[in-house]
Amino acid sequence: MEFRCRLASANGEIVEGVYVAESESRLRHEFEEKGLFVLSLQPKGAIGGLSVQLPQRRAVNTREFLVFNQELATLLKAGMPLVQSLDLLRRRVDSPLFRGVLDDVYEKVRSGTAMSDAFAAHEGLFPRVYTASLLAGERSGNLDAVLRRYVEYTKIIATVKRKTMSALVYPAILITLALVLVSIIVLKVVPAFSDFYTSFGANLPLATRVIMGVSEFLRAQFVLLIVIAGVTAALVIGWIRQPGQKGRLHHLILGIPMLGQVARKFATSQMSRTLATLLGGGLPLVNALDIAAHSIGNQYMAGQLQIVSTRVREGESFAAALEARHAFPEVAVKMAEVGESTGALQDMLNTVADFYDEEIATNMERFVTLVEPVLLVVMGIVIAGLLLALYMPLFQLSSVLGQ
Repeated sequence: MEFRCRLASANGEIVEGVYVAESESRLRHEFEEKGLFVLSLQPKGAIGGLSVQLPQRRAVNTREFLVFNQELATLLKAGMPLVQSLDLLRRRVDSPLFRGVLDDVYEKVRSGTAMSDAFAAHEGLFPRVYTASLLAGERSGNLDAVLRRYVEYTKIIATVKRKTMSALVYPAILITLALVLVSIIVLKVVPAFSDFYTSFGANLPLATRVIMGVSEFLRAQFVLLIVIAGVTAALVIGWIRQPGQKGRLHHLILGIPMLGQVARKFATSQMSRTLATLLGGGLPLVNALDIAAHSIGNQYMAGQLQIVSTRVREGESFAAALEARHAFPEVAVKMAEVGESTGALQDMLNTVADFYDEEIATNMERFVTLVEPVLLVVMGIVIAGLLLALYMPLFQLSSVLGQ
């Protein structure tokens, strides 16, 4: 949380600035320890002592976070002590939030706390995979190698996400344009034609009457429809936020043709790459499974992996536990079985992740190739149908005028 502070030093110097801390009391305590006197302290954005700021999502910039880890790994590999490395890097961070976190981490590490524990104290800002990787690196003595592995893991996951979202941009633009065009025709163009035809008092074709009736209803009940849509959206969001409901929704998504397969493959890739990263850092399989279950975006697949973790903890093999859930693809199960039997589970998991990353890219390209012409054809049919229904009476203008 950011606070705007006005401080006085022991020699009477006045200092103003914005500081990051978990709470106001903790920030006051830190200032007192440094010998500073707090003249005023209030949340950033407050007016007259009353905070009016909206809740903000606290997040560390991903790019800045990756650059920090790359530089930290380089400094550690060069032989610089961890405390000195953190002290050097924290001064170069631009983000107030991240700088405040690194200041806290530096102070804790300097006082003897493990770096994994120092980052874990800022729960919610950093993924559990990261803190677990730090723990594995500290235990194995290869912190620089673990950091490099984590950076590579994050880059690959981000690349797959970016490619998937990029493939969906064009279809989303087409759908948006279609909705905008249809809305303009129904709400603006149709009423003009309706007034024109009404002046003749003629019997209009059924299609024209239907479109005019729909347009009149939408314009008359526009506010009510907006309210209904807002209430429905609020109810859906409230339902999703209830415990367990997001998992049910994600399970339904897995059943959608094409899209469900992509979601399943992405969850499998994410699980495999996370496990490989943690196992490569020296973390036991059971602990790695628990952390991987929290790193998967699809809550249903995460729940299934949590069950797999429980069964592995009870003594069952990883591949057998995966196969029993029937949630992960058969190829992933077979390759996990081969990895367990040969003692090369980490390599096999990386292979599974690479395989499904390529599958996702291929499926998305195929999806876009199929959807683009279909959307264009549907857009053309809908707009042509609307225009034809509006202009049809003009084709019969002679008979309309004769009535």
